[in-house]
Amino acid sequence: MANERLRGAILASGLTVEQIAEQMGVSARTVDRWLEAKDQRRPYRRHQYALANLLRRDLSDLWSDEQSASELAEAGRAELVKLYPNRAVVPKELWTSLYAGATRNFDLVVYAGFWLSEDPLFFRLIREKANAGVLVRLMLGDPDSAPVAQRGEDEGIGPAMGGKIRNALANYGPLFGVPGVEFRLHATTLYNSLYRADDNMLVNGHVYGMGAYLSPVMHLSQVPGAELFSTYAASIERIWEGSRRINSPRLEGDTA
Repeated sequence: MANERLRGAILASGLTVEQIAEQMGVSARTVDRWLEAKDQRRPYRRHQYALANLLRRDLSDLWSDEQSASELAEAGRAELVKLYPNRAVVPKELWTSLYAGATRNFDLVVYAGFWLSEDPLFFRLIREKANAGVLVRLMLGDPDSAPVAQRGEDEGIGPAMGGKIRNALANYGPLFGVPGVEFRLHATTLYNSLYRADDNMLVNGHVYGMGAYLSPVMHLSQVPGAELFSTYAASIERIWEGSRRINSPRLEGDTA
């Protein structure tokens, strides 16, 4: 069934399919497919938002089962369990209790996350969850990458950022080779450090000129129909896909 809501919004905008396609960076045929099938050929989420913005409409105006902006905002508030002004005031036990509940997802996305690499309880949790069949995915920054160097400059510690990553990897040494535990290095410009355990996540923001421990932390819990949690979860997957696996804490090119 054709999406008459979308067709009507396009007609009212005065834009042609070709103009929309050009502004969104897709083919005219792609836009036609969005019009032809209401549910089967729905745009990717990023395209839905871009199209709604272009047509100056709410998502619910274009797709009948979409939530309104106010409904999405309310759902997002429901996902926010607590907001901490900085990582230093987050209860220490929250990090480990979060991961203790993991049965499907155990993800860590940081540049260094050095403080966790010194926590014996965190090590024990990694081993326990891996033994229980949970894939433990630990993603650290590539110490030789440009984003890591830039983050070091932004925090005012320069090359020490790369050194912190190498030290964290050295601490994690006993976990290399443990079945179910995978280490990867990424060269991503991180805007947040992400700590996910199933449907719970801690999002530690990165603020220019400040270390992550001085930056805000959101505790999120996934709620059906909301999008805040899923946005960060999708970011984790993209970083995972673009990172490279390492099998040793000693990196190629490092000297003794």
